[in-house]
Amino acid sequence: MARYPKPPEGSWTEHFGLDTAPVSYADSVSPEYYERERQAIFRRAWLNVGRVEQLPRKGSYFTKELAVVNTSVVVVRGMDGEIRAFHNVCRHRGNKLVWNEAPEEETQGFCRQFTCKYHAWRYGLDGSLTFIQQEGEFFDVDKDQFGLVAVHCEIWAGFIFVNVAREPEQSLRDFLGPMITALECYPFDQMTSRFGYRTEVKANWKLFMDAFAEFYHAPVLHSKQSPDKYSAAAREAGYEAPHYQVDGPHRLVSTSGVRFWEMDPSSLKPMENLTRGGLFGPWDKPDLGELPAGVNPGKCNPWGLDSFQLFPNFVILIWGQGWYLTYHYWPTSYNTHIFEGNVYFTPATNVRERIAQEMSAVTFKEFALQDANTLEATQLMLESGYVERFPLNDQEVLLRHLHKVVADWVNEPAGVPA
Repeated sequence: MARYPKPPEGSWTEHFGLDTAPVSYADSVSPEYYERERQAIFRRAWLNVGRVEQLPRKGSYFTKELAVVNTSVVVVRGMDGEIRAFHNVCRHRGNKLVWNEAPEEETQGFCRQFTCKYHAWRYGLDGSLTFIQQEGEFFDVDKDQFGLVAVHCEIWAGFIFVNVAREPEQSLRDFLGPMITALECYPFDQMTSRFGYRTEVKANWKLFMDAFAEFYHAPVLHSKQSPDKYSAAAREAGYEAPHYQVDGPHRLVSTSGVRFWEMDPSSLKPMENLTRGGLFGPWDKPDLGELPAGVNPGKCNPWGLDSFQLFPNFVILIWGQGWYLTYHYWPTSYNTHIFEGNVYFTPATNVRERIAQEMSAVTFKEFALQDANTLEATQLMLESGYVERFPLNDQEVLLRHLHKVVADWVNEPAGVPA
């Protein structure tokens, strides 16, 4: 018998103190509003740019393009083992410091120092300026005053965050709050087998975050890819997820979980049966030991997944089958953004496990792209302006929360909103 936590009295929406009236999506179709978001949100909030596994040894580095705040950052593990971040700009003439063939593309690698391609100024991995070509031609240049410009960088549970403000308003840990930090003993560091994908979506960044904040759409939009039993069970449950939670600017939705392949393998696609992987991940679950209390806080039974949505643009989705994925939504304009998905598993110990992982990663890529295509249609019609207010149901409570938090930050220029 499935057991779900009871929703609060009334509705989730009212429980969280949110308005129940139809909503406006003016914040998703306005260039002016987007400019306000860039200043009030992305230049103030902590932004996840990667994981420590991307920097496996001293001298490892990667760059991250942050168009939303008009910069590129280089993240590096120094010779002392510390991870630091710097604005990716040479102090001489402003050339981009670290890049390969195309300056707009991200790159990664290993080095002992950074050398500018333009005039060969050199910098240590701690950001210090160590060499100036023809230094005697300059006028009293003090190398100690012209090191790389640091970006505030902190690490939580192996996730690397940066903050481009001159002085962050909160430490990373305070910004994340207890709902997120309760996950820090989850074995993220054991899941080093990563599959990634990236695409540009012609829709506002918040619209794609909305798509993964509710499961009302899943049995409809993804009906041809979902097992029949999943669609039927979702309809019977009223498309409801059993648990929602908010903590400051961050959100959580949990869903139930059913191992359909054990109930009726005939309802699955032949490739899923063949590879033993698919929508819910590899069928063979790794032993991760006891999970932290922050996982499945609603005590859903059976439990499927937790989707932790970290403000402003980062999602950690933890699956009951023993794997996780991350989503990033990087704005590039008011109606475009870069969507990144990364899927993480424990390293495969044999070919069968590897194939199951690859099948699961490909399946999720297809689901995400299906959502992206729908959202481009949404953006087109929202921009028409002929319909201005839209009703949301109680299962779309986290959509209301995101847009309210965005408005709070945009309208609160001094200090982080309560």
